Formats: sequence, structure tokens, C-alpha cells
Amino acid sequence: MIHPTAIIDPRAELGAECEIGPYCVLGPHVVLGDRCRLHSHVVIEGHTVLGRENEIYPFASVGLKTEDLKWRGGVTWTRIGDRNTIRECVTINSATGDGEATVIGSGNHITSASHIGHNTVVGDGVVLASAGLAGHVIIEDGAVVGGKSVVHQFCRVGRGAMVAGLSRVVQDVPPYMIAEGHPAVTRTINKVGLARRGVSDAVQRALRRAYKLLFREGLSRDEALGRIATELPSCPELEHLVAFVRASKRGLCR
Repeated sequence: MIHPTAIIDPRAELGAECEIGPYCVLGPHVVLGDRCRLHSHVVIEGHTVLGRENEIYPFASVGLKTEDLKWRGGVTWTRIGDRNTIRECVTINSATGDGEATVIGSGNHITSASHIGHNTVVGDGVVLASAGLAGHVIIEDGAVVGGKSVVHQFCRVGRGAMVAGLSRVVQDVPPYMIAEGHPAVTRTINKVGLARRGVSDAVQRALRRAYKLLFREGLSRDEALGRIATELPSCPELEHLVAFVRASKRGLCR
């Protein structure tokens, strides 16, 4: 199922039942898993490996050389999992340093004109809505980055978090929270997202109290984390939030 106008290097590896549309270009080090579909005018270059059942729409560019001015050559990778939707005009850059990788998980929905920069790591079940991610960004599982929002290099967006549209993220967005603004500020817990994930009311109440301790009561980070440890019941969501906050290097969107 390869259109005659597609240009595919003979060294590229295609899995079973792949569909390659008109005017697509695949480089020599590209690997596609089974049942991937490239609609038309898709360019995939570099050392790029895609899993199964990915669907890529016209004018997307995947795996090309990093835009980072520090690039000095070498073998860099782009690794993408299964069942991702990559819409029109998306750009996904390879990593910067020799042996490094840009990594995208599975089940993600990456909408038109989104950009994923070098060395970025995107988890599973993420939605990027025409969003821009600079280099070395980490987006954890289930996060949503809203329309036309941008994330500064080395920032993280936590699991199940929501970045509202047109936001400018310059510090870490904690898990299960909503951030919005220019620059982005953590506003409240992501109640709708938590409900959709099946998180219980009790856990939601604990996360709401943790949010208030971290962002509303004028406490330092260590003071807030200490009170969370002593005042709130343990649960996986709260433990992940605490670990995320402790690991923050750029600080939180406060």
C-alpha cells in the first residue's frame, strides 16, 4: 500500500500493512511498525523508530535534525510508541547529543502545528493542542497542553495536569493541577481530569488540600511538603505529587 509518488529509501524498514500516501519521504534509518498510516507529504528522516498503528497527517516532519545550535553531529534518535495521532504540520525534532533521543510514548494526540523539540520526553495519553515544546521538556502521562500554549526548555508538566490555552509555561506544572496565564500560574486541581481518570472524591479532597498548602498559605516548599506528609492520608496520587515537587529544579508555577 505504497503510493507510486512516495520516495522510500530501500534501507528503510516497513512493518506489515503500512500505508504510505502520495509524496511521502522516508530516509534510510527509518523503521515503521505494523499498520502505520502516512496520509501524504509526510517526511520522516534520521534514526527514527515508530511503533504500531501510528497515523500521521499531511506535511508533518518527524525525526529531522535538531534546531539546537549546540548540535555537533553524531547519531541522534527519535523514538515513538504505538497508536499515536500526529496531525497536519507537526514537527518532531531529533535529539542534540550523540546517542541521545527524543521520546514519545503511546496513545498520544498531537494536533496540527504542534512542535516537539529536541530531547523532549512525552509520556502516554497526552494531548498537545497546537502547542510548542522547547528542548528537554518532560510531559508526563495524561497531561493536556492547551491550544497555542508553549513550554520553556527543561520544564515539566506533571501527570494528569492541564495547561490552559495560550499559556506560557516557564516553571514546572504540578501533577493533577490546572495552570493558566502568561506566565502560567497554578490555579486549582484538575477536577474534571481527575474524575475522568476515576480518582475518588477522597483523593480529590486530599489533592485540593495539598494544592492549598503548596500555593495558597504562604508556606515555603519544604514547609508545605512537611504538612502534606503529616496532615494528609497517603495515596499514590499524593505520593507522586510530592515526589514531583521535591524533584523540581526550575520551581513550580506559583
